Amino acid sequence: MGGRPSVLRGQGPAVAVVAVGGAIGAVARYAAGLGWQTGPSAFPWTTLLINVVGCAVIGVFLVAVTEGRPAHPLLRPFFGTGVLGGFTTFSTYSVDIRRLLEAGRPGPGLAYLGLTLVGALGAVWAAAALTRRVIHRGGAR
Repeated sequence: MGGRPSVLRGQGPAVAVVAVGGAIGAVARYAAGLGWQTGPSAFPWTTLLINVVGCAVIGVFLVAVTEGRPAHPLLRPFFGTGVLGGFTTFSTYSVDIRRLLEAGRPGPGLAYLGLTLVGALGAVWAAAALTRRVIHRGGAR
């Protein structure tokens, strides 16, 4: 039959590395949660830290693979989409905000909302800027 080609046609390796990377990132996030547990009514520091660290790492990674040394074509989907997508947890972030609000704690809920947004965006920006500086300084020698 002469139908449309499959969307996944030729994408098997990318889908596979995203799946493997996602599993690695999710296990790392779970381990971080076990290592620093917060109670149901506590401020979700672990999730905040995971998201900010993951955003800093993506800032370093994306500058390194786009402005640094050439990388294997599957590295970006493996690490950027898979590992870091599995490690960061913005779905838990939204659940944590709802949980704090439902517990009658709007102050901590709004603080968490703002801290995560500012922390994540600031981490990407600062890490990317620092990485860019290091890469371009190294290339000028």
